Amino acid sequence: MSNKVDDRLAQLTHAAEASLVHWNLEGSKLDLIKYRENAVYKLTTADGERYALRIHRPGYHEYAALLSELQWMSALSEFGVATPDVIKNINDELMTNIVIPETGEEVFVDLFGWVDGEPIGSVEEGVAMTPEQSYEIYHTIGEIAAQLHNQSSTWTLPEGFKRHAWDQEGLVGEMPFWGRFWELELLTPEQKSKIEEARAKAIEVLQSIEKTDQNYGLIHADFVPENLMKEGNKVRPIDFDDAGFGWYMFELATALYFIQKEAHFEDAKAALIKGYRSKRDLPDSELALLDLFLALRSFTYLGWIRSRQETQTAKELAEYLIERAMSQVKQFLAWADNYQAP
Repeated sequence: MSNKVDDRLAQLTHAAEASLVHWNLEGSKLDLIKYRENAVYKLTTADGERYALRIHRPGYHEYAALLSELQWMSALSEFGVATPDVIKNINDELMTNIVIPETGEEVFVDLFGWVDGEPIGSVEEGVAMTPEQSYEIYHTIGEIAAQLHNQSSTWTLPEGFKRHAWDQEGLVGEMPFWGRFWELELLTPEQKSKIEEARAKAIEVLQSIEKTDQNYGLIHADFVPENLMKEGNKVRPIDFDDAGFGWYMFELATALYFIQKEAHFEDAKAALIKGYRSKRDLPDSELALLDLFLALRSFTYLGWIRSRQETQTAKELAEYLIERAMSQVKQFLAWADNYQAP
């Protein structure tokens, strides 16, 4: 890591240590797990209890949105969807705010019960499992997604609930949630042209899709391999930081996006759909839109690179994400040539 990244991590670690007093956990050991959007630490107390402590990226979400994330996680848990337990601080609050002394930035910190197991894979390394394991895992992921959407489509939002939207404006509007992806400086002129063509076609298709309780609502929006923890036969989603309002097919597209080059992809895809349909209706007309939502997912990752070019992770993943996106765009444009609006 560069010195700049090391300095930033040192600042965040100091903030994490300073927050421990708010849970009466002073002196606990902190080990960095992940530093991407947020800094996530494994916290181990003197008597061996484990937790996950998260420091949110400054400026990414405001307090109301972060609180809403935690409220939804708790509601999902009550509904029967296993999510990490949110640990309240000594003031009975779901979050603590800390000021980073070196920069004066205010950051929000939350604490979760530890989730045993390990991620099913990673964006960089893929998913290493047998076809049988893949089928079983993705059938379970399909069931979880369906149950999550069942809760979403029937839940009455608490007063003041606020989350961003992965809707037409948030995905392909003039100011998408993760930025103007078609202006990514790392794209060649030819790539930009193709991206702009695909964006225009995506807008056209989205305008033909009606939003209903059956196809649109709260989604996790980040079912990537790192965020799906496997322990034995159990799978549990973690990291609801990107959760917001969106099309349910965007959820399934995200779950499939980074495994498309895996040898077992078709089996995993079939299992995901079957698992979903075992818990919730998924009409063929919705499933037929998968190529659209895979392309939309690819756009978001280009925007993610553009808005985070200073980060080491974005630098490391840029080439791969651009290559992946251009392949997705080609596939989408071929699909769009035959698309007929309902």
